[in-house]
Amino acid sequence: MCGIVGAVSSKNIIDVLLKGISQLEYRGYDSTGIAYVAGKKLKRERSTGRVAKLTAIAEKKQINATIGLAHTRWATHGVPSEANAHPHFSVKKGLDIAIVHNGIVENHDALRQQMKEKGYQFTSQTDTEVMVHHVHSLVSTGLHLFEAVQKASLQWEGAFAVGFISNQEPDILVAARKGSPLLLGLGKKENFIASDASALIGRTRQIVYLEEGDIVRLSALSVEVVNAKGQAVKRKPTLSQLGAEATQLGPYRHYMQKEIFEQPGALANTLENVVSRGSLTPRLFGPQAGKILNKINNIVIIACGTSYHAGMVARYWMESLAGISTSVEIASEYRYRQPVADKEALVITISQSGETADTLAALKFAQSMGIKKTLSICNVPESALVRQSKLHFLTRAGPEIGVASTKAFTTQLAALFVLVLVLAKLKKRLTATQEKELLMALRHLPRAMESVLAVEPQVAQWAKTFKNKNHALFLGRGVHYPIAMEGALKLKEISYIHAEAYAAGELKHGPLALVDADMPVIAVAPQDELLEKLKSNLQEVQARGGQLFVFADRNTQLKTSDQQKTIALLDHAGYLSPILHVVPLQLLAYHVALLKGTDVDKPRNLAKSVTVE
Repeated sequence: MCGIVGAVSSKNIIDVLLKGISQLEYRGYDSTGIAYVAGKKLKRERSTGRVAKLTAIAEKKQINATIGLAHTRWATHGVPSEANAHPHFSVKKGLDIAIVHNGIVENHDALRQQMKEKGYQFTSQTDTEVMVHHVHSLVSTGLHLFEAVQKASLQWEGAFAVGFISNQEPDILVAARKGSPLLLGLGKKENFIASDASALIGRTRQIVYLEEGDIVRLSALSVEVVNAKGQAVKRKPTLSQLGAEATQLGPYRHYMQKEIFEQPGALANTLENVVSRGSLTPRLFGPQAGKILNKINNIVIIACGTSYHAGMVARYWMESLAGISTSVEIASEYRYRQPVADKEALVITISQSGETADTLAALKFAQSMGIKKTLSICNVPESALVRQSKLHFLTRAGPEIGVASTKAFTTQLAALFVLVLVLAKLKKRLTATQEKELLMALRHLPRAMESVLAVEPQVAQWAKTFKNKNHALFLGRGVHYPIAMEGALKLKEISYIHAEAYAAGELKHGPLALVDADMPVIAVAPQDELLEKLKSNLQEVQARGGQLFVFADRNTQLKTSDQQKTIALLDHAGYLSPILHVVPLQLLAYHVALLKGTDVDKPRNLAKSVTVE
């Protein structure tokens, strides 16, 4: 969601702030701003345009400051406008305080009334302005900024990552986190806060991941951290592996295109430790994994969006290969009903960022019901989800900048398949020969994906048919039904074409009424045991005058005709087929969006990392 960067230094930090939030543009935003102390006065610049517009303003004014905050806002409370843009100020009696905030304060109405009674005037519709007035009211009683944030945060309900600066302490930056991601960057005579390590590329690689409830006091030369209990603590820094090249476009037009073509490498990195061993071991998921996984008879997978689709694919694998009953839950729904908890179940959470608010809350809810066996599949090693789980597997996809997830999805699938194989082996449902064959298939997977990527020119030609369409149907059967769902999600996310996915056998139960010459139907057609049934479903589409676009394996005998266009991919990849069949669906969405002229990497109304409910 919102992106935060803060800096305090012995040098001018305006460039750091602006470059930092430009690296966080992928998170999605509708306004942006910076605040800084200059001449003992708190000043700011805000804009409803892109970061480039704010940068132009700052360059024109030649702003110079050694402390400041920057923010990209994705609207929650209040419409996108300059008045609602961060940073927000509280200015009264010579005391000026600025705040940037990612999250939602759920009790803001009650706090707003308290602040109004104290004489504070509100200029925005945001919950964030309540927080800065609250801190201002406490500093006005004689507390230092650090002490005021500590005290105020005890009354804030909800999720927040916040940064504060004040004209009365012009060399101090205070930050706090609860539920929303925030980290520290440690430099030489300068220190930073940020929502994501990518914001600090080129400035520092020494990163401190804050724990839940931490509050921090930063100067250019020092860092003080207290935990949720107010106790002074030391947080160990880690060395960020991010390099500048990881967030550069290179020869690609968009990050989404780049990330689609990075998938072979991302898969190779994710599977390196698996295939190099030559055999499967529970220790791939952590030192305690052997003890925990050996007694699993029930699995609950919890995720959102694209990660939910990965979980749906895993259910087919888990039940057919490992013989373990598996359910897949939408995170935002799971904790708001009354699920019957199996305390011996394994709860698997999936998230690219590891900071997805709904998924984190669902995990904590499961743990509150007495479920102790938890495993996270995630792309960020120090994320909250990884720290909250007993076991984990890192997907090693590298930074994913495009809002529409691609390489995160395929690496999640690869990680889930490894877990399925480990569990199948523990259940003695996997012979030594099968283990060897499936490990060979995983080793070959990156090369197979490179071959699938070669169909891009054909997919780009198909995209021309979709440019002026308003609706599309996606069909799949069995384990490829969730792949059809993922294809529909990608198309709607970045082209804004309304797209729906159905299990192909459901056509005659309703969706067939929608089929006509103006409704393109995209089908995933692997050479598996359900192919003949799928062919019957495709005939139903043709009989109603529908236009078919079929991604097939070789030897399916699905030919191109007036009503049916077909692209043949590879020979059937068996269990790994879903990982390959999703790639042309990603390419189709990308090229349709390209023709429609939408903002491919930053589609409207969406954010990359959804850190609020």
